[in-house]
Amino acid sequence: MSHNILLTGALNYSKDNIRLIGTMGFDVDFIQYETEKVENPGKYDAVVCNGLFLYNNIEAFSRLKYIQLTSAGYDRVPMEYIKIHGIEIHNARGVYSIPMAEWAVLKTLELYKQSKVFYNNQADKKWVKQRGISELYGKTVTIAGCGSIGTEAAKRFKAFGVHIVGIDLLKPKENYYDEFIHASHLKETLDKTDVLVLTLPLTEETYHLIDAQCFELMKNDAVVINISRGKVIDEAELTAALKGNKIGGAALDVFEEEPLAKSSPLWEMDNVIVTPHNSFVGDSNHKRMFDVIINNLKVWLNSDGKV
Repeated sequence: MSHNILLTGALNYSKDNIRLIGTMGFDVDFIQYETEKVENPGKYDAVVCNGLFLYNNIEAFSRLKYIQLTSAGYDRVPMEYIKIHGIEIHNARGVYSIPMAEWAVLKTLELYKQSKVFYNNQADKKWVKQRGISELYGKTVTIAGCGSIGTEAAKRFKAFGVHIVGIDLLKPKENYYDEFIHASHLKETLDKTDVLVLTLPLTEETYHLIDAQCFELMKNDAVVINISRGKVIDEAELTAALKGNKIGGAALDVFEEEPLAKSSPLWEMDNVIVTPHNSFVGDSNHKRMFDVIINNLKVWLNSDGKV
């Protein structure tokens, strides 16, 4: 028996991609923009989307049994409704981990090697040596969130000869971490942390987890790398800590409100690197994402997807 599936422009499907999904026993519909009102939402058994339910009431999808997200986070879907109604849901676990981990390492090195200074001097044709360059070797990198993104980051930082502390609710199985500390003890690790990498999901517990108290506990040359969600950090208190030289710098790909307001002082700080929620981009993402979609749909069809 065929199933009705809705795909959205959250992923750029090729004709072959859509054809392959059709051969699996799906009648496929596609909408480009998730802000569009979905016509006849009650006919769909499955959807592949990102922020579709921010603009379309999930209750109208009365037959919905399966959701595949193209995002790693679950913060754009009504999880309570999904759990109550027994809808199977999957995220894009592992799809964006490699480019995000590479971004974390890159931006840490840019802060340590003062790349912004050299770029500015190059633009001005100024030949000025910098004597305050730091080494990553021997430093302590604390990774808050030991999922696939955090673990890919740990794998790469390990090559630089750092001490890696993993922070999470559950101890990771991978051996890239030199030390594991339960999330409830995060603040106890900050006084020895040189680089704090945030890869946490946004939940009620992690909202503004990194606040003024954290910055007071950190070394004054420590740097913060945020590739999780902007609201994991209290942005006002981060800005104050940076202005007051309570920490050494920050590389931020996510913000409390996006796009970052032009009035934000973060744009103009010498010790801050701002990128527009771009760390997840990589040239192999499409293949990884489509493989996840196909593999998860196959499993679903062979189990709960049978009707």
